[in-house]
Amino acid sequence: MGSQQRRARQKEGLREEILDTARSLFVKEGYESVSIRKIADRIEYAPGTIYLYFRDKAEILDRICEETFRKLLVRMQAIHEDPSPPLDKLRRGLRTYIQFGLENPNHYIVTFVQAKLHLESKSVFETVGKEAFSCLRSGVQECVDAGLLVSNDADELAQTLWAGIHGLTALMITCTGFPFVEQTRLIDRMVHTLVEGVRVHNAP
Repeated sequence: MGSQQRRARQKEGLREEILDTARSLFVKEGYESVSIRKIADRIEYAPGTIYLYFRDKAEILDRICEETFRKLLVRMQAIHEDPSPPLDKLRRGLRTYIQFGLENPNHYIVTFVQAKLHLESKSVFETVGKEAFSCLRSGVQECVDAGLLVSNDADELAQTLWAGIHGLTALMITCTGFPFVEQTRLIDRMVHTLVEGVRVHNAP
């Protein structure tokens, strides 16, 4: 590996360290309580170093959200491109979303709970965020086109389903002291309840 490649890898490594540290601090202390200096102190660099990578704290938040949506999008697109029956794909999509949040709790809380309150620009939600949601909506639309759901309004149904899975995901991440039943069983029950609530009678 040449010196230029080594420097590029080191630079990318520090960038990811800044994002990881900021994400953790945002969750622990709240976005408003975290400063660039606090992030710099945690990674043991001067604050000026962070400004070589990010314009300000808002840009750090924006990049965290973009990273979250891209990770989620990869998983959702894989399901969308699968040739399985529409309702099976829909169930898998809902389950995958919840599992993604539980596997990436800091990503999820910063992006889906904190960011909407603090980002001045919502561009990341209008681009890659919308792409991620579109995978869910497309899965709903496939079911609508196959005559499997109780309504032809894919937007209404997709938003209803998302509200349900987002609620469960956020609760399971934040209410750590609550005596939830076994995780897989709870997720399966939520997905079953949501899909049964919008599925036409006798649909497969």
